[in-house]
Amino acid sequence: MASKRILKELKDLQKDPPTSCSPVAEDMFHWQATIMGPPDSPYAGGVFLVSIHFPPDYPFEPPKVAFRTKVFHPNINSNGSICLDILKEQRSPALAISKVIVKQS
Repeated sequence: MASKRILKELKDLQKDPPTSCSPVAEDMFHWQATIMGPPDSPYAGGVFLVSIHFPPDYPFEPPKVAFRTKVFHPNINSNGSICLDILKEQRSPALAISKVIVKQS
C-alpha cells in the first residue's frame, strides 16, 4: 500500500509542484525536495534542501522530514528535524506530503 500511495503523491506533486521534489536514485521511499525561500521573508533568495523518508507503513506512520540545508527557524532543530504537529500528534493518514512541503515554504 505504501508504494502505491507514495507514487500517487509523487504524480500529484508533478502536476502542480510547489517545489522541486523527486525520489533519490529511484528509491520511492526516499525523496529530496528543494524549497525556495519565500519572497519578502528572512529566507528570500535561499535554496533549502529537504530530505523525506517514508516508512514501509506510510501513510499510517508519518514520514521523517528534515532540512539538509542549515536553517534557523523555531520549528527546525539543529540537526534539521522539523517539529510540526502535522508530523506528530496531529498527523492524519489523509495528509499528503505536499501539504507538509507547502507548510515549510
